Amino acid sequence: MGLHKIFKIIAALLGVVGIICLIRIISEGDDAIKDAAAAGDTALVEPFAIIAYIILGLVLLLVLGFVLKNLFANPKSLKSTLIGVGLFAAVLLISYMVSGGDTRQYALGEEGMFASEGQSQMVGAGLVAFYVLIFGAVGAMIFSGVKKMISK
Repeated sequence: MGLHKIFKIIAALLGVVGIICLIRIISEGDDAIKDAAAAGDTALVEPFAIIAYIILGLVLLLVLGFVLKNLFANPKSLKSTLIGVGLFAAVLLISYMVSGGDTRQYALGEEGMFASEGQSQMVGAGLVAFYVLIFGAVGAMIFSGVKKMISK
């Protein structure tokens, strides 16, 4: 039996279990689920979440496996990939160093919890990294477009 056929069978089984869980959730209704969750009973939703975690784990393992297989099969792509990962790590590191923790308190939800200085710094680093990467992507698209127009 081929690997593709095995994956199709696993996907079909997980899909059937997911559909069964979905039908159970829909048949109970929103109010019953909210009341049960407020009481601490998550037995109805929990199997659905477990299936989602299993699928996520399988997909991550498969993607990582195939990426590593292809990287080591082609050493030229390994070099360019490592350069890209290094640049991404540098952007994250610089973003973390640039963003400072905020001493003001920000409410996290309705429970009265507050973000710590470290959490605030991580959020700031994520925002700075996002902006740097967005500007880099836009700059690369503009550069590519201008280069194409000049070369014609």
